[in-house]
Amino acid sequence: MQAFIQALPKTETHLHVEGALPYELLTAWQPARYPANPPFRRADYRYETFPDFERILLENALPWFTTPQRYYEATKVMFAKHVAQNVRYVETSFHLPVTKFINTPGPEIIAAIRAAVPAGLEVRIFTGMLRSDIAGDLRPTIDQLHTWDGLAGVDLHGFEQMPTEPDTAAVWAKLRAAGKVTKCHAGEFDGPARVREAIEVLGVTRIQHGVRAIEDPAVVRLAAERGVTFDVCPISNVRLKVVPSLAAHPIRRLMQAGVNCTVSTDDPLCFANAVNDEYAALADGLQFTRAELAQAARNGWAVANVSATTRKAALDEIARVEKL
Repeated sequence: MQAFIQALPKTETHLHVEGALPYELLTAWQPARYPANPPFRRADYRYETFPDFERILLENALPWFTTPQRYYEATKVMFAKHVAQNVRYVETSFHLPVTKFINTPGPEIIAAIRAAVPAGLEVRIFTGMLRSDIAGDLRPTIDQLHTWDGLAGVDLHGFEQMPTEPDTAAVWAKLRAAGKVTKCHAGEFDGPARVREAIEVLGVTRIQHGVRAIEDPAVVRLAAERGVTFDVCPISNVRLKVVPSLAAHPIRRLMQAGVNCTVSTDDPLCFANAVNDEYAALADGLQFTRAELAQAARNGWAVANVSATTRKAALDEIARVEKL
């Protein structure tokens, strides 16, 4: 099974740059402050609350991400790990408020990440923000995002139970009109109503997580009928106690209901996971068959922003691997 998973040409479509900081860089940088194998990275660790998770992530990530050069150094290692796992396409987002924290324009961060992309990997760079940022000090920056070259799209992330600012829908529509992809975290720490809001009010077709839509069959049908993709992170969902176990994860039921579900890692800094680990977790915890894992890989290529030739080549390769 490990060889089969490795052979699949895969995508990663839900990955936070700051949350994917390779922990070994921190250990090499300041070993006394960042010892190897801290408790929060162990497989049996469970984050009690989202604020607890966010605190640990920021305490570890923000001291590193102080310059564009640090983004380059981190993503160079991060992308090399993707290539080693036969991941061919990545969508990753950096946290827009960091531009204020370190007084660095977003396009400089985008350029640094872009410079780290190795041969054989296609990367699309997004920026993410809290639901409250649209009404805050970042609004002038947000109003310029449609002009940023190299920015593939935007995402609403952070504590999902924050209210969605009324102006968000208009901002997201403006960005889509400029050719940017719009995403939204929903159906993770809040229920299916937030998934419905993301689809019907914000107009997105890319939901980050989305798994709690399973609590309302009408929302699942809505997602399937609208062709919405859920960029699912199974290990994250377990470690953050969104679901009690992998065996209880709803990804199979969502796929069977017609929802396009991809598989990604979310925040490897906090979970010590990799893309191949996610596929292996589905095989071990949910007894996903080879056909189901191959379908998860296909689902990623269905939404990847690549040429028709590249997409067909990946899908043909998945078909060949599946027959071996």
